[in-house]
Amino acid sequence: MAIVLSCHRGIGHSVTGTALVAADNFSARYDLDREKGVFSRPAHKLYGQSYVGRILVLRTAKGGVASAWMLREMVATGRAPFALLFNDVNPILAQGAAFGELPLLDRFTDGDVTTLISTGDELSVDPSAGRVTILNR
Repeated sequence: MAIVLSCHRGIGHSVTGTALVAADNFSARYDLDREKGVFSRPAHKLYGQSYVGRILVLRTAKGGVASAWMLREMVATGRAPFALLFNDVNPILAQGAAFGELPLLDRFTDGDVTTLISTGDELSVDPSAGRVTILNR
């Protein structure tokens, strides 16, 4: 049975994909090797794992203005996640997701998104409706 999670209306188009989850923060600049498509900061909980073609589910965004062009570059080179889901996100990363045409959702009303969704869950993400559906666990 599908589980529907509600959140603030997001950015971008609807996507379906597999979740990659960590109770950690996210920086496009400091956490990723954007050429290899993996988390590269050894202290990150997803260290060594590929984010390409996954729906990333993390606590919050960190970092500055470089995130905008980095997200856009990741999408343009085909080494981007399908979507970003956060408990909360800063305006800079939201602008970067919009600039990169990368779906982004935050502010889930059901609780901590990093505990509601598990790695491997198949998700349907609908930013315009502010809804994430867990299709399969």
